Amino acid sequence: MAKIDTGDFKNGVSVLIDGDIFTIVWFQHHKPGKGGAVMRTKLKNLRTGGLVDKTFGAGEKFEQAILERHPMSFLYSQDDEYILMHPDTYEQVSVPRSAFGDTVKYLKDGMEVNVIEYNEKILGAEVPSFVELVVTETAPDVRGDTASGGGKPATLETGAVITVPFFVKVGEKVKVDTRVDSYLERVK
Repeated sequence: MAKIDTGDFKNGVSVLIDGDIFTIVWFQHHKPGKGGAVMRTKLKNLRTGGLVDKTFGAGEKFEQAILERHPMSFLYSQDDEYILMHPDTYEQVSVPRSAFGDTVKYLKDGMEVNVIEYNEKILGAEVPSFVELVVTETAPDVRGDTASGGGKPATLETGAVITVPFFVKVGEKVKVDTRVDSYLERVK
């Protein structure tokens, strides 16, 4: 196992802390007026999906967790299990709904997802950062609303609800940033 210290921190690096795997989401080197330098971090627990804030002393050492990411196709869901297929071997695996976290609402049959493994054990799965989905339900367009710059709720084909501009209509395809649940643009 590779050892790294706080000087090697970068967003996306995964480390083992107290038996759990955490991925660095944000970090900041901080040198207070008194005492030694510290590294402030925001870490995502890959087992629970939760975010935690932790502060470490400068130069503190950690075991680096080397994660494997590879694409798989989403086939179908059954209860709270999601069936994925490896594109080359056609091997099928079942992952719990919790592996996807909140982004599961954007999951659509046939979609390619990234599976995250550590020591041949699936820790999680990620939908693409940007997806194109059809609007299945939204309020009708109201003249004059576009100037206000607001938006209206829209239900997408997967059941996810996001805020879209007033001009978006039922049946149109929109591009969504799944990381922040936001509308990006209409797709022609």
